[in-house]
Amino acid sequence: MTQNDPSYDQSVSSIHNRLFFRLFQAGNTLDRQTSKALGITTVQWSVLGALSRPQVAQGMSFSELADYLVVSRQSLDGVLKRLERDEHVLRVADTVDRRAKKVVLTEQGKVFWESLQPKIYEFYRQALASFRFDDKVSLVHFLNQLNKGMDEIDLRLEAPREPE
Repeated sequence: MTQNDPSYDQSVSSIHNRLFFRLFQAGNTLDRQTSKALGITTVQWSVLGALSRPQVAQGMSFSELADYLVVSRQSLDGVLKRLERDEHVLRVADTVDRRAKKVVLTEQGKVFWESLQPKIYEFYRQALASFRFDDKVSLVHFLNQLNKGMDEIDLRLEAPREPE
């Protein structure tokens, strides 16, 4: 779509561009501030948080974890190697399918995760200080809608058919 297209709306295009640019900036700020404040990357934070949930106390398969975090397998593998090196996670054989591996939080990883909780709480508190409770709930709703919309993107455009 170009400015010559009659369906092009400059004001809508401008707000779309601004919205996605702000998301890009927020992601970069989150990455930078997480590293500075917590000493870990956002992906490490997400992996530790995902594995700390009671419903996955027995671990998650590599694929389940990648899908849950919405990260590439290659990216997740690199993060897991670092977390394994730091003895926070371990890949163990699945009890049902011995060929499959589950990623589990080690005891050291659980202690590390618990030690981060006061800093994480303060991180959230400071980052969201200007938000009312309802604003936070709305933002979660809007981000869920945005994620759903992005999951459904299909840019394969069919060429208009010529009348026969």
